[in-house]
Parts: sequence; structure tokens; C-alpha cells
Amino acid sequence: MNLIYQGKVRDVYEVDKEKLLIVASDRISAFDFVLPTPIPDKGKILTRLSFFWFNYVKDVIDNHLISGTWTPPGEDADKFRDRSMLVKRAKRIDLECIVRGYLSGSGWKEYQKEQSICGIKLPSGLKESARLPETIFTPSTKAPDGEHDINIDEGKAADIVGKDVFRFVKEKSIEIYEKASYYAETKGIILADTKFEFGMADGKIILIDEALTPDSSRFWEKSLYQPGRPQDSFDKQFVRDYLEKTIRWNKKPPVPELPREIVEKTREKYLSAQRRLCDGV
Repeated sequence: MNLIYQGKVRDVYEVDKEKLLIVASDRISAFDFVLPTPIPDKGKILTRLSFFWFNYVKDVIDNHLISGTWTPPGEDADKFRDRSMLVKRAKRIDLECIVRGYLSGSGWKEYQKEQSICGIKLPSGLKESARLPETIFTPSTKAPDGEHDINIDEGKAADIVGKDVFRFVKEKSIEIYEKASYYAETKGIILADTKFEFGMADGKIILIDEALTPDSSRFWEKSLYQPGRPQDSFDKQFVRDYLEKTIRWNKKPPVPELPREIVEKTREKYLSAQRRLCDGV
């Protein structure tokens, strides 16, 4: 089994010509940098959530998951246990499929300047964190590690992947988001936005990578939700806020260490999301 790719968080091993093993580490990234301080058990939490969501939305679209319990024979079991997914190999579609139900993050910044997101015109007077009139699809480029993804409009996205592929991933992304959002609200969590990746396998488009984790989504505490301000979250926005607002990091090397209290609070947030969304399911 060979390591063929190391991303910001995940390590990918080739099992054979048809299968890969995706291993979620405890690394955490922010602003396109991997931070030097890991978050204990983060990889296990991400894997547990992805495994749950892949199964929950499989009636919407097939995905690459084969097993969430497979361990390579003859390998160090502790290195892979509870943080690995055996998946079907797929050719990645080079588009970040971002779905938004609320106005936050880069979408809020763009709205303040343009009153639109990715060319989608929105009503005037919306507040930060406001619920959008309808779910919107706001794609971005899939940039190499270390480079910034760029928000693009639907026309540019269709040029990149083709009109039929674009239409399909847009439709499925919105359908997955709305199914997951409805479920999350029953657990007292608002799914503000998320991003998906898709790939081609056996002649059809499937959902790949991770799904609906605190690394790829904004999860908010429903009981404390109040438009007009940032929200209490269960995701890595907590780390971004520390870097950007507390220590005012310039987003250039050297990348700062995280203090113990930030590490512990981040782990607690991720674990809380996991427990509320999928424990006992």
C-alpha cells in the first residue's frame, strides 16, 4: 500500500487499481495553511461524520464509500483505526460545489460589496448570517494545495466541467444540502453552508472526498441563532476567528501555534457536532 497524496488534512493510499484508503489526520488548516498544532481525535471525528452522511444521503446520489472499518493487513492498526475510509477510485471533477442557505463567510463579504454571490443577485438589506430566500449554489475553482479557490459564476463553472456535468452536480448538491439541513435542524443544529466534491467512476458521477463535516461546513447552534452577527459554531470558524481577530495573524509564514485552550475548545466543538448529529443513529 503506497502513499500517493498528502493533503492538508487527509492522506491517500493506493490499495489497488480500483480502491484507495483515505486517512483523516488530526491536522487542521486555516487560510490555506496547515497549522503546526493538531487537534486530538479530529480525524476520527471527521471520519465518523463522513461515514454517517455518506449513508444518509446515498438515496440522493451514489458515493465512493466501500467500508469505514477496513484496516490494511500487516500494517500498524492504530495508525488507521477509526480514521480511515476504504473508497472506490474516481476521477475528480475539478469544481468546488458550495451550497449556501445562509449569508456568511466569503458570501457575506461578497454580498456587502456586490449585493450578489457568484453572480446571483440577492435582495438588499440582508444581515450577516441571514437565512437566504432560497438555497443557492455558488461554485469555486478547485485550486492546488497552497493556492486560493476562486469564486466563479455558473457560466464559468459550466465552461470548466461541461454544461451537463454542471447541471447535475448543482442539482445534487442542493438536494443533498436540503436533506442534510432538515435533519440537522432536528438535532438543534443549523447547516449554514457546505461544500461537496464529485468524481466519475464506472461511467457515472458520484459523491467523493468528505461529506458535511466541521471542516467543510458551517454548523451553528440553532437555539442561539440571531441574524446580524457571527454565530456560535461547531466548526473551524472558531480557529479562524482566533487567528484573524484575536492574534491578528497576517496569514503569512510563520504559521502560529494554537494555545491549549483553543485546541481543547476546537476539539470540544467538533465532538459536540458528531455526538448530536450521529451518535445513537
